[in-house]
Amino acid sequence: MVHDLWNRLALTSPVVRSGQVTAGVLRGERSRFQLFGDTMNTAARMESTSERNRIQVSHVTAELLAASGLAAWINPRQGSVFVKGKGDMQTYWLNTKAAKVSNPPISRKEMPTVSETLTDTSDGSSVKGAFDDHDLDGSFEAMTKRERLVEYNVEVLTSLLQQIMASRGTVVAQKETSLLEIEATIGTGDTVLEEFVPIIQLKRFDAGDLSKRQKASSIDIGEEARKQLRNFLANVASMYPNNPFHNFEHASHVTASVKKLLARIVNVDHGNGLKKPKNNVDLVDMAGHSYGITSDPLTQFSVVFSAIIHDMDHPGVPNTQLVKENTRRAQIFKKSVAEQNSVELAWGMLMGREYDALRACIYLTEDDLRRFRQLVVNTVMATDIVDKELQTLRKVRWETAFTNTVVHDETSDDCKATIVIEHLIQASDVSHTMQHWHIYKTWNERFFMECYGAYKAGRADSDPSTNWYKGEIGFFDFYVIPLAKKLESCGVFGVSSHEYLNYASSNRAEWAREGEKLVQQYLATYEEMNGP
Repeated sequence: MVHDLWNRLALTSPVVRSGQVTAGVLRGERSRFQLFGDTMNTAARMESTSERNRIQVSHVTAELLAASGLAAWINPRQGSVFVKGKGDMQTYWLNTKAAKVSNPPISRKEMPTVSETLTDTSDGSSVKGAFDDHDLDGSFEAMTKRERLVEYNVEVLTSLLQQIMASRGTVVAQKETSLLEIEATIGTGDTVLEEFVPIIQLKRFDAGDLSKRQKASSIDIGEEARKQLRNFLANVASMYPNNPFHNFEHASHVTASVKKLLARIVNVDHGNGLKKPKNNVDLVDMAGHSYGITSDPLTQFSVVFSAIIHDMDHPGVPNTQLVKENTRRAQIFKKSVAEQNSVELAWGMLMGREYDALRACIYLTEDDLRRFRQLVVNTVMATDIVDKELQTLRKVRWETAFTNTVVHDETSDDCKATIVIEHLIQASDVSHTMQHWHIYKTWNERFFMECYGAYKAGRADSDPSTNWYKGEIGFFDFYVIPLAKKLESCGVFGVSSHEYLNYASSNRAEWAREGEKLVQQYLATYEEMNGP
C-alpha cells in the first residue's frame, strides 16, 4: 500500500501530518467529505517546505511510525524547517526503501518532544501539540495569538448564549424531537444565496416575557456546551487561511465592531436603548423593541456568529477572480462565491453531532432554528458589497423603509431591522476605515499586501499599486462615507453613528495627504519581505 502511495504521489510534494481533525460530509447536491482543523491547516502549510518525489512527515507522524517499529522508514531532515504560523519544526523524510537509507534509523526515545520542536515565532510562546488540550488555568500571555482570539470570541458568544437561555424564563425548556430531522435537511437546497429573503420576521416579546427573564449573568451554559463552543471556534479559526487581510484576526476585528454597534442600538421613536454594558454584552431592552433587535438575544447571537464565520476559507482573491478561474466553488455558487462557501462550511460543522450541547443553547424550537439560519444567511450575504443585484435591492429597501412616513407595524419594523442588521455588518466589515488613523493604515496595508500578492501570483489582471491611492479615495467617497451617513440617518446607533462618520471623514482627508507616499512604502515593504 505504501509503495502504491509512493508511486501515485511521485510527481507532487506531499506531506503527512497526524493529529485530531473534525470530519464530516457537507450535505446537499454538492455533498462531499471534508476534513477540518489545525492538523489539516498545518499539513497544507508544510507542503511548501517539501520537495518533489519525496514525502515529508511531521514529528508527530514520525513518533507514531517509530512506536510501530517502523523507525527505519524515517530520516530527520537536516535542521528544522519554517512553517508559516507554526514557526520552526523538525520534520522527516519518508523512505520505504529502508535498505538504502543512508542515515541511521531513529527511535522514539531519541526524538525531541513536540513542545521542543514547535515554536510560535510571532510572539515567542510555545505552540501546543496536536493532542494537547487547552490549559485554561495557565497564563493568558502563554497562548498564541490565534488562541487568544478564540478565547475572546468564546467569551463574547458565551455571554450571548447566557442571554438566549435567560430569555426562556424559569421553565426548563426541552428540545423539540422533530429538530433532528430539520437539522438534517435545513440548508440543503441548491445554493445558500437562494435562501436570502428581503425581510426577516423577528420574534416579538411583550412586557410579560421580558419580566420573566432570568438574570443572564446567573445562567451557566454548562461545561460541555462551553467545551463544544471552544472546539467549534478553534476549528473555525483553523479554516481561515493565513491571508494578510482576510484572516481570523480580521473576523475577530469585525466581531468586536458588531458587538460595539449592537451595544449602542437605540430606538429614537420610543426613546429606548440598551443598558450600558460592562465586560459582557448586555441586551436587556429598557422599553420597546428597537425594531425587534434588542429584545431578541438570538438575533444578536446570529449577527455576532455571522461576523466570526463570514470569511472562512477565504481564498485571498475577490469573487470575480474565482469566477474567471472557474474554480470548483465558482461552478457551484456562480455568485457571492466566497460568502456562500463560508456559510456552507460553518453550518455543516455546526450541525455535527459533536456540537449537540452547543446547538441546544442556541435554539430549542423549529422557529428559532429557522430564524437563526435565516439571520446567518442574510447577514453573511450582506458582506458581498460588489454584487450589483444585491446592492440595488438594498438601496430600494432602504428608501422604502426609512422615509418620512412613520409606520409602526411588525412588517415595517421587520423590514427596518433586516436593513439595519445588513448595514451593521457592512460597517463592521470595513470598520477599520471608521476608526483611528493608525488602525485604518494598518489594515489598509494588509489589504494591499493581499491584493498585490495575488497580482504577483498571477491571480489579478492589473497591478493594484497603480490605482490604490485613487481607489481608496473613491472607496471613501462612494461607499464608506455614504454607509456611515446611513448609520446616522437610520437613527438606531446613537453616538456611534457620529463617531464612525467623523473618523471616516478624517481618514479620507489624511489618506488624500499621505496616501501616495504610503503606497510606495507598501511596495517597499512587500519587496523586502518577498523580493521584487
